[in-house]
Amino acid sequence: LFLCTFLNFPNHHEHEKMMTPSYNVARALLRDAAARASPCGGGSPSRAASFRSAAAVGGGGGGGVSGGSAAALRRPRPRPSLPYRVLGRPSRPLSTAALDLPPSKQAPDQTVSKNINADAPEEPQRRKTSQVKISEVLKRKHTLRWVEPVISENATVRDAISLCIDRKLNGMMVVGSVPERRSATRTVTEPKQKCVGLITSRDILRMMAEGIKDGKTSEQILELRVSERMTPIDQVIYGRPDETIGMCRAIMAKLGIKCLPILSEGRVEGVLTGRDFSDFYFDAKDRGGKQNYLRDVSERVGLTTDTSMAEPPVFVRQHLALRHAPLFLNVGVAEHPHPFKSQEGIGSSRSDFGPQDLATDPDLSEDAHFVSEVELLDESGTNLQKLLYMGVADGVGSWREYGVDPREFSHKLIGECENVLEEASSHGESGEKTNWISPAELLARSYERTKGANVIGSSTACVALFDSVHHQLHFSNIGDSGIIVLRHIDSDVASALQRNRQTPRAERKSDLRIAFVSQQQLKSFNHPFQMGWTGEEVVGGNSSFKQASDSCTSSVHILRGDIIIMATDGLFDNVDVEEIATVALQWEQEGGFIDNTGGITARDRRWASGDSLTDVSARSIWKLAEALCQRARENSLDNSIDSPFALLAKENDIMWSGGMPDDCTVIAMHVVGKHSN
Repeated sequence: LFLCTFLNFPNHHEHEKMMTPSYNVARALLRDAAARASPCGGGSPSRAASFRSAAAVGGGGGGGVSGGSAAALRRPRPRPSLPYRVLGRPSRPLSTAALDLPPSKQAPDQTVSKNINADAPEEPQRRKTSQVKISEVLKRKHTLRWVEPVISENATVRDAISLCIDRKLNGMMVVGSVPERRSATRTVTEPKQKCVGLITSRDILRMMAEGIKDGKTSEQILELRVSERMTPIDQVIYGRPDETIGMCRAIMAKLGIKCLPILSEGRVEGVLTGRDFSDFYFDAKDRGGKQNYLRDVSERVGLTTDTSMAEPPVFVRQHLALRHAPLFLNVGVAEHPHPFKSQEGIGSSRSDFGPQDLATDPDLSEDAHFVSEVELLDESGTNLQKLLYMGVADGVGSWREYGVDPREFSHKLIGECENVLEEASSHGESGEKTNWISPAELLARSYERTKGANVIGSSTACVALFDSVHHQLHFSNIGDSGIIVLRHIDSDVASALQRNRQTPRAERKSDLRIAFVSQQQLKSFNHPFQMGWTGEEVVGGNSSFKQASDSCTSSVHILRGDIIIMATDGLFDNVDVEEIATVALQWEQEGGFIDNTGGITARDRRWASGDSLTDVSARSIWKLAEALCQRARENSLDNSIDSPFALLAKENDIMWSGGMPDDCTVIAMHVVGKHSN
């Protein structure tokens, strides 16, 4: 720093007199290096020479300098551009910040450093995910490495595994062969790669797991066709090039999908994954090199030989202790018809309906439901297991315009569900035992019987199966009926998304949370997909009718103390899920399952002592179903509120206020640890 200061102020002769020969040599070397590093290039005077000549004009710090010359000399003198390597040693741009000088002394140095690097390109500022369009991600991905993410529908699991590894793919579009069309004059060939579905690495693993469960050999599993497990093209979730990374990542997270095809003008431009989004934000220089290795890898690579798994947290251990104990469901059902419905029809308002009381006869309802406990073989096919099935169906009321009673199809469909289960559990005359039936398969069999009976109409449907041994709720849903699961989740251990951040901790009355909400299927607003029969097969991909194979099928892990609500749209259109949780909490507190503080500490102590209140739950669970039906009716008749239906209508540019009067059926279930007497 002393030498550089001396170089910047060459007229300080007093300092010059103090210099020893060795310092003078160092000074000469620095001057020479500064001259070579000067942007003026060869033949041009160095900055140091310019400083020296300016000082000479100034008369060594004295004298008569006039006008502009004096003003020029009063400007701060810039420092010479010193090289980054001096005398063979690496160095950084000189800055007084490293010397812990006061900020007032550091400011000039910072300015000088900025001037030194003025010609260097500035690093672009990283944009937010809400600002980057998917088209940019696709362009970067294809520029770095072009791989066609397709596989033939006739390909096998063996082929799919090889393609995933060789091309580093997580998902591929399944394409079918397109035959040539011959006309009288020429041969017409359609696009050679017509997409018929999507297959992911997760689907391939599921095919292998199912093959192992079914007892197939490894060779048989590898020869399975990918078309057997692919997602059909009409069920593939896709993104658009003009959407942003943030929007697409949110869709992928909400729907639990790992591959997102990008559709533009009827063509799949590519398939994006979470890794593609990460690659977009990191250049090659951010991944390789010494600095990145030392910063990202060296301190976190390699586990010692004595590494072990941590014990589960206390709140998890409490549930794990019960994982081998079976769970049971106490079930209650309530059903209310449309409030303005009579044998003659449905009034559009209360004045049309008449002055009499609102409808209460459940036989008028177009909804139908069933709850059946049967004994079938478990998944292994060796042991008999008691299984609880339940389901709801909502007849589509617009059939009334064609002279068709909407109740007939929904009631027939649900009735056949019960018949299929009863026949399966009776084992027939041969006494042959039947394996358990999945909800989707139960819907498919019931629909075929309904269609075989030539019952005209359509309905939404939701069917579920509770596995008490594995604590699983399996379900299949078509349309806008559905299932929600309520669970007490302590805010101290809940994830960020499950915490109640709107109400201060001290003001919260409970930790009852929405643990799960099933996905509904809509063609458009107030137009759900449905199962139906018109007397003949409906041809065309634009139909509202769906098969059981098209249903939203999933499973939910259930814990003791959970509350499960299965209902038709009459509940969900009029009562928000948070309000449903409030009604459920009131029921819990009235029954003594949860104390007035809303906490679960007292409940856990009661469970530990063996007091499960199972019988109290069994006697009162119907009250919860009835309370929810009653709340739905009250909200449907209240024009001063914005119901979930009204809010969704406004989002779709439809003016609507108040609730949506409709039939309402609720099946309320309470998960308990002992069988009720």
